[in-house]
Amino acid sequence: MRTLHLSLRVADLERSIAFYTAVRYEVVGTVPDTPLGHLTMLKLPDDEFVAVELVHDPSTTGVDSGNALSHFVISVASMAATIAQLADQGIDVDAPTSPDGSADFLTTWLTDPDGNRIELVQWPAGHAEGITAADFQA
Repeated sequence: MRTLHLSLRVADLERSIAFYTAVRYEVVGTVPDTPLGHLTMLKLPDDEFVAVELVHDPSTTGVDSGNALSHFVISVASMAATIAQLADQGIDVDAPTSPDGSADFLTTWLTDPDGNRIELVQWPAGHAEGITAADFQA
């Protein structure tokens, strides 16, 4: 298992992109119109993988500083085994879904005791250990 990236809610996407690119992050790709909002994936120049995901919901006017973290993401080798291990510990997990409709690319959600959301991801066979620019190429 490994932590994939942090996901941060942002009030003004362009302002946030300007800030993070000034800090030397690079935009790897975007995922518009998700249930969370518009997603922008960032990585540092010497890093292969996305480290920060900016989440912008244009229907909101601001971000509650106490609610800036949208969620964090953990990569798992086997979704079924991970869900079984969590169930053994009494931890409830949402039913997994597949972002692309395949049987081997799965995501699910759980919530820690303080209400922080955690996304679990099982990559398809042969996928890199994190999100790369290749995920955004047609």
